[in-house]
Amino acid sequence: MGSIGSPIVVGYVDTPEGRAALDRAIVEAQQRSARLVVISSQKGGAASNADTLAEIDASLGEVQALLHQAGVEHEVRQLVRGSEPATDLIAVAEEVDADLIVIGLRRRSPVGKLILGSNAQSVLLEASCPVLAVKSS
Repeated sequence: MGSIGSPIVVGYVDTPEGRAALDRAIVEAQQRSARLVVISSQKGGAASNADTLAEIDASLGEVQALLHQAGVEHEVRQLVRGSEPATDLIAVAEEVDADLIVIGLRRRSPVGKLILGSNAQSVLLEASCPVLAVKSS
């Protein structure tokens, strides 16, 4: 494999929108020969339920297997430090000097479309690099 391009950061949760973001981020990483940094951020901090964290660990293990199978250089980070997911995504993107952030959006009702999710809105407005928002099907 040739030289690796600047990293791509993707926000991942085990939901349809999280999987859509991951799928698109894999394609982007393959096309750009870039390293993929997967961020799973839970706001719970130290108060997070041990069972919930174990489920997340298992899900991230599946993500790692998928990335390995796709041949994408990657790093997976589980962040449980009490921050908003948007804050974590932006901080990691700045830390690794990312070229792109990929986030997933869920489909919304006509009224819900007036208000974008607060995390998605924060990433779109505050990120210093381009953001690709992917809708789940």
